[in-house]
Amino acid sequence: MGCGVKVQTENPNELGYAPASALEKEMLICQRCFRLKHYNEVQDVNLTDDDFLKILNGIGQKEALIVLIVDIFDFNGSWLPGLHRFVGNNKILLVGNKVDLLPKSVKHNKMIHWMKQESRELGLKPEEVFLVSASKGLFIKETAAAIDELRRGKDVYVVGCTNVGKSTFINRIIKEVTGEEDVITTSHFPGTTLDIIKIPLENGKSLIDSPGIINHHQMAHFVDKKDLKIITPKKEIKPKIFQLNEGQTLFFGGLARFDYVSGGRRSFVCYLSNELTIHRTKTENASELYEKHAGEMLTPPRTDQMESFPELVKQEFMIKEAKTDIVFSGLGWITVNDPGAKVVAYVPKGVQTLIRKSLI
Repeated sequence: MGCGVKVQTENPNELGYAPASALEKEMLICQRCFRLKHYNEVQDVNLTDDDFLKILNGIGQKEALIVLIVDIFDFNGSWLPGLHRFVGNNKILLVGNKVDLLPKSVKHNKMIHWMKQESRELGLKPEEVFLVSASKGLFIKETAAAIDELRRGKDVYVVGCTNVGKSTFINRIIKEVTGEEDVITTSHFPGTTLDIIKIPLENGKSLIDSPGIINHHQMAHFVDKKDLKIITPKKEIKPKIFQLNEGQTLFFGGLARFDYVSGGRRSFVCYLSNELTIHRTKTENASELYEKHAGEMLTPPRTDQMESFPELVKQEFMIKEAKTDIVFSGLGWITVNDPGAKVVAYVPKGVQTLIRKSLI
């Protein structure tokens, strides 16, 4: 069953519905999985955060290896807050997915080192860190071998936020181990896996796919399903360079804003989805421009979403070190090469901005 929910034939409106005629098929999936698989249509699910937390809570009480999947492109936004409370004494393997999206100039060793440091600051000490591309199948073999070694005959739980590519990763691992394809329904919509899915390993143990936890600080929750495709990079990111004078502003669609306050004329390198439009203007006109054009020229979000769209809140940063990234969680980052710049970042209320040592 593609999403972990029990199949039922009675009620078409409830989770797990499959028409009776489908029961004769070899590979049985419910209508929700079928629509997702064939039409990329998602049906909303009524699982609360508490349901997810209960599932996580159960993990710490078992002896297992925990594999945490994060989206490299949105490391902080896709981190599972509070996971360190659920781990118990279990070992953790950290997997950074979507390595194929990073510009070729990123050194993998540097990225792994950075992820280890960040994890420790967030309260977790992973045994090992792997970078993979679940969609392209890159480095899956090595990761599967490490999982098998580290689990020492125990169950394996795979956990992560919605939209990090967890089910695609597991499908790759299964294919690697068994040769079977697409056992789990995947899509680029948050929240596809609904309950725990067990995939048998040898000696009676299982690889267990848990539902994606909804992290409300993810930018993905503020955009329409259509727009998720615009902000989620699909291929290697092409950096865009802007020469800015003091008092100039960049808008990333209508989702975020970047003001350059002071520090002389300089260049800023933007690493965002290639599809997202960047609009430059004078800072003195920026607020008026946003009020008039957010949802139209500055999109996503779209006009019909503007009423419920949260206000953009600002955070000031003084760039004190050379090669610093200003991160817009869930969108990407801007690299500032030289110290001495004063900047202001705006994101929807609830989304995070932060600065870090440059990854590139």
